[in-house]
Amino acid sequence: MNKNSNESDPFTMAHKPVEDGFPYDLETDSLADSMGLRLPNRSLYVLQGAVGGGKSLVSQRLVYGMIENGVKVLVITTELTTRGWIEQMESIGYGITDAIREGKLMVFSRFGSIAESTPDVGLIQLLESEAVGLADVVVIDSASSLMPSDLDDASRFQLMQRLRQISSQGRSLMLCVDPVEMDEKLMHNLRSSAEVVLDLMTTMIGGEIKRNVVVTRYLRAAGPVQTSIGWRVEPSMGFIVDITAVS
Repeated sequence: MNKNSNESDPFTMAHKPVEDGFPYDLETDSLADSMGLRLPNRSLYVLQGAVGGGKSLVSQRLVYGMIENGVKVLVITTELTTRGWIEQMESIGYGITDAIREGKLMVFSRFGSIAESTPDVGLIQLLESEAVGLADVVVIDSASSLMPSDLDDASRFQLMQRLRQISSQGRSLMLCVDPVEMDEKLMHNLRSSAEVVLDLMTTMIGGEIKRNVVVTRYLRAAGPVQTSIGWRVEPSMGFIVDITAVS
């Protein structure tokens, strides 16, 4: 895994863990007001959806909200280069150049900065990175593509135990997953263990795609939690909550 270049690397500076959860509110949308206000600390978050379901967009919105509120975030992308991920954020109005320079955000990519592939990196190898221990929240998109296959019960338990060890050390893990790519029993274990489970749904209504975040589980919320939140993304405007589709 390669990371974005940062000569002074302020991300490695010591930081205090956020003890009362991670705020992610923005003035530009009401997502946090509809979904618990803060993400619980020392926790596991699962964002589940099929290809095209919006996992990356929802995770990017949460990442931007957190770094805007002083949370240190490490993003690991298996789908885009480092530059591609940054450009995707910029294209929806989420400028992150300053956050990277100031050490609030670090981005790793399976494909390096441009397109230098490192295909053999797995989830366990990623979790051993020193950068994981320096972040408040670690986002892996897509985590399901890094999961080992052909697991037995003991291997599943060991993997879940490792994820829990990381979260118990004061940080949270956000795993974006496609169940088609994953061991079915491991997927069940992840959902059963996670403090936050968000299912990303798409439906076709009148020839138009409607997207919803279905909040299946949200423990230790700091505010109200709606069961279903409609949303869309507009270029240069970012994430927009569809207030007519919030229930």
